[in-house]
Amino acid sequence: MEASKRLIGLDFARAWALFGMLIVNFIVITNAEHNGPTWLITVTSLFQGRASALFVLLAGIGISLMSRKAVASHDKAKIIAIRQMIWKRSLFLFVIGLLLYVMEWTGDILHYYGVYLFMAAVLITVRDRILYGLGAAILITAQCLQLVFDTFKGWGGPVPFMHYVDFWTLEGFVRNLFFNGYHPIFPWFCFFIIGLLIGRIDFHNKALRMKLLIIGASVTITMELLSKMLTYLFIPSMGSESAEFLFSTGPILPNVLYILSAAGSAIAFLILCLFLTEKYDKGWFINAIVHTGQLTLTHYVSHVVIGIGVLIALNRLENQSLIFASIYSFCFFLFSILCSVLWRKSFSRGPIELLMRKITG
Repeated sequence: MEASKRLIGLDFARAWALFGMLIVNFIVITNAEHNGPTWLITVTSLFQGRASALFVLLAGIGISLMSRKAVASHDKAKIIAIRQMIWKRSLFLFVIGLLLYVMEWTGDILHYYGVYLFMAAVLITVRDRILYGLGAAILITAQCLQLVFDTFKGWGGPVPFMHYVDFWTLEGFVRNLFFNGYHPIFPWFCFFIIGLLIGRIDFHNKALRMKLLIIGASVTITMELLSKMLTYLFIPSMGSESAEFLFSTGPILPNVLYILSAAGSAIAFLILCLFLTEKYDKGWFINAIVHTGQLTLTHYVSHVVIGIGVLIALNRLENQSLIFASIYSFCFFLFSILCSVLWRKSFSRGPIELLMRKITG
């Protein structure tokens, strides 16, 4: 597999992660999660927590690929240079994310990205086994924190997990960032670490990719079955609320089973994207989706500014049906694809991606 094809596969996966995130975010923001037919609730719930996990995992892969040459050279000047560039980009994303938060987009992930990147810059030279240990430590620590402290502290308002009342205080910000926000470092940074590790593998090796596909799918299936079994077994003794808290594979709250299940599905989906784009790299559909994946930062910001802005203008922001929210998400994804194809005829990167490159190098 050529290097360019490998990147095409990553962009292809990134576009579908965007699609999943659009579905989840537009459904949540319109409060349509349970207002629809059972089959649609089941389908849309599959994206919850998994699209974002794939996004974070892909970001980790990107950092590994970006820093690969500098790390392999063992040249301290090159390594320092790449770290400084990552830190600049982390600051850029952190600021953009907070600006979105100021616009009352409380589901922002970019400011978390900023912190992930800042930490990852330190880890680019760390050995694999230390990364495995760090990931395990973060996962275990996160689960312990959830058991010891109040995971709902800071959340308020009539709709659960929509408003973090003390986000703009030091205590609230740190709590949200590390412990009980939408994508807290404990345990969400585990996805980034997995991405760092995957970004170090030889993507030319088809056998290794197939092995990863099998491992990813197996882990997800095992965790889902384990979740169902443990929940069923422990409901009589601890009640349904406690059993689901400990053993569900939903993103809220992100327990061990969720992290492993979402990581497995993200890896499996990514490998499938690599195989697919390798075989059909000349197709117009593949190219259109790849172009969309190359502009995901722009599309993420636009789905807040334009996507939610249109919903507000149409007075369709609250108490909508699941069918409406799903169709709106699909239409916005088509709009993003069209804009991407047209934009890429003249520019190699999206407008916000270009701005980030211009500022951070």
